Formats: sequence, C-alpha cells, structure tokens
Amino acid sequence: MNTFNKEERLCSRKLLDLLFKNGSSFLLYPFRVSYLFVDVPHNFPAQVVINVSKKRFKKAVDRNMIKRRSREAYRLQKQNELYPALSESEQLLIFSLQFVGKKIYEFSFMEKKMDGALKRLISSIKNDQGS
Repeated sequence: MNTFNKEERLCSRKLLDLLFKNGSSFLLYPFRVSYLFVDVPHNFPAQVVINVSKKRFKKAVDRNMIKRRSREAYRLQKQNELYPALSESEQLLIFSLQFVGKKIYEFSFMEKKMDGALKRLISSIKNDQGS
C-alpha cells in the first residue's frame, strides 16, 4: 500500500486552522512538524499537508520540486514507521510538514530526514499520550 491518496492529504480549512492554533510542533531540520489528534471519521490513520515557503523559494519550480521530493519520501516511509504506531489509535492524526531549509537537497538526504522526522513524531505522540 505504497500510495498517497486524496484521503491522506489534509485539505480541510477547518482542520488546518485547528492544527495551527492548537497543535504541538517540533523542528527537525529541514522540516518543522506540527501535529494534532482530532475526532473525525477517517479511512486512514493520518492526514498530512506539505508546505514550502514562497518567501524562501521564489520560483514555483523549486517549491514544487521540494514538495514532490517530500511527498515521495513520506509515501515511502509511512508504512514502515507511522501507520504501525497509529494502528491502535481511534483518533485521526493531522500534521503538517513545513520545509524550512535554505536550499534544495537531494532526495536521499530528504528521505533520511523524513525518516528521522517521522520517528520523532511517533516518540512525541507517545510522550504526549503517556503524560
């Protein structure tokens, strides 16, 4: 199930506002991750939105390349890391991956950092639920 369906993308304006107002976040360069659990009906355990700053990358071509690389890294990593950790949760995890790097990185670097970001997200979730 190495796909990235429409249902796995966070598009709801209401949920996005809720995420950025009430969510927790951490920085693992070059990604800033904000996350929040919500009680809504869902088919997948998580929904994600990927952002790249227009202020930092003026050309749409550059922003789109970074988003494509980030999405592909997430698509490859989610089955191994994220979904097994969320399997027992009844709630939907919504989170954003904001690219805060200053340059365009190779895919191998992005994949390694995405793996680290997802592992840190899982440990943050477990710490939040534990306390």
